[in-house]
Amino acid sequence: MERESMEYDVLIVGGGPAGLASAIRLKQLAAEKGTELGVCVIEKGSEIGAHILSGAVMDPRAFTELLPDWKAEGAPLETPVTEDRFLLLSESGFNKVPDFFLPDCFKNHGNFVVSLANVCRWLGKKAEELGVEIYPGFAGAEVLFNEQGAVRGVATGDMGVGRDGQPTDAFQRGMELHAKYTFFAEGCRGHLGKQLIAKYGLGKNADPQVYGIGMKELWEIDPKKHKPGLVIHTAGWPLESDTYGGSYLYHMNDNLVSVGFVVGLAYTNPYLSPYEEFQRYKTHPAIREFFEGGKRVAYGARAITAGGIMSLPKLVFPGGCLVGDDAGFLNASRIKGSHAAIKSGMLAAESAFEAVSAGRSADELSTYPRSFQDSWLFEELWRARNFKQWMGKGLYTGSVMVGVEQWLLGGKFPWTLHHRHADHEMLNKASECTPIEYPKPDGRISFDRLSSVFISNTNHEENQPIHLTLKDASVPVNVNLAQYAGPEQRYCPAGVYEFVKDADNTDRLQINAQNCVHCKTCDIKDPTQNIVWVVPQGGEGPTYPNM
Repeated sequence: MERESMEYDVLIVGGGPAGLASAIRLKQLAAEKGTELGVCVIEKGSEIGAHILSGAVMDPRAFTELLPDWKAEGAPLETPVTEDRFLLLSESGFNKVPDFFLPDCFKNHGNFVVSLANVCRWLGKKAEELGVEIYPGFAGAEVLFNEQGAVRGVATGDMGVGRDGQPTDAFQRGMELHAKYTFFAEGCRGHLGKQLIAKYGLGKNADPQVYGIGMKELWEIDPKKHKPGLVIHTAGWPLESDTYGGSYLYHMNDNLVSVGFVVGLAYTNPYLSPYEEFQRYKTHPAIREFFEGGKRVAYGARAITAGGIMSLPKLVFPGGCLVGDDAGFLNASRIKGSHAAIKSGMLAAESAFEAVSAGRSADELSTYPRSFQDSWLFEELWRARNFKQWMGKGLYTGSVMVGVEQWLLGGKFPWTLHHRHADHEMLNKASECTPIEYPKPDGRISFDRLSSVFISNTNHEENQPIHLTLKDASVPVNVNLAQYAGPEQRYCPAGVYEFVKDADNTDRLQINAQNCVHCKTCDIKDPTQNIVWVVPQGGEGPTYPNM
């Protein structure tokens, strides 16, 4: 069956902050010049914001550049930060870092505690008001190329394909969306962005990208314990000092608190479970008190691109570009990425508008990376270029060196450190490591995976091809289980992977794809890179309310 096609000036794959900022800026420029510009955004989630998960404390700088009147127009940036606390946790106690010693990257005066999902929903409405066509529930499944090898657009995935790969009675062919330029704004470890980085060699002059996994819960707490605008970050327990990670606890409005835990995916012990570490963290006396008497209302997880400017790939290729976390625009030292995503989208939009106005198409948007190098965003990321590398040397050494670089030297360290290894290369063999015994969840403060997945509102049609694919079906048992004790059953925060015994007592990897929250951790951390995440049917996965 032939695919129908539609033509646009600019196609944007992904309805997060980078993609929506790109669309808005393109339409703003067209309105300023009195020209018509066809702009389309496709989003794999069931609605704009459905797959958006972030802390989040938002720096409004780029947001204000994009929409200067956002406050009068009712943007959901309603809770200014009122207090910063940074705690170093031991198993039963903590030390608060004096405000005087906090580097600027950990200070949030002038920032806002937000639901990034709600911010994106608001941005989506602004984009539609400007004439952007937005199609949620349509996953970009395939990159299309012209005869010269330039990106021509994308094809959305077929719907109604059965588990056996054959069309069902509900089959619908995907559409081809063609454009003069295509922006890839899929977020961290984008399915299509990953392919483009490999095809065009975009990462050959960059360090390997490194990642973290971030897990988040939304709680409604006792009003007596609620302090709107309070921002707490922690490091230390329950992680060992050689494992990068930490937590956040942000007080929003309406007695809501978002709590999250991040573990760097360069960890070496295959017995480590980021999800269990998160649940254990909440039982710390300094943290638990906020949740006693409260109610957990939402859960989600997402990988985080943490390599910073040293891991940024080349941003452009014939016919398109990478924006936001599809490229890696996140400042790990500030625990912030939405402002960087918005700014990168704006810069790309300005370059594409200039190109389309000049009658160009399918070439490289060379002014986009140049304008990035001249921007405040480049300066900010350059100051933070060594953060993750220092913290990879351990909590104590890393904290001292980050303090020296950021607090004493203002980010002007004379040397640049580099990432040497991808995260999947870092696991030690199970025989070299000590198993970790985690406490059973109590069902009040800590919870099991399946109850967490339930409140993520995750749904996948079961009769469809499994979107967590294996290059070689024998590898999980023969390599991962035999050598690494089956780490996929621990690094997945949604209970997707489990090893089960068949009737003949042989081991088999069972993939519960319907549980997948689209975090991409398996695609990143699998030590053999045998797992490849591909898009399921559009509109599936989690549906986050206000994460």
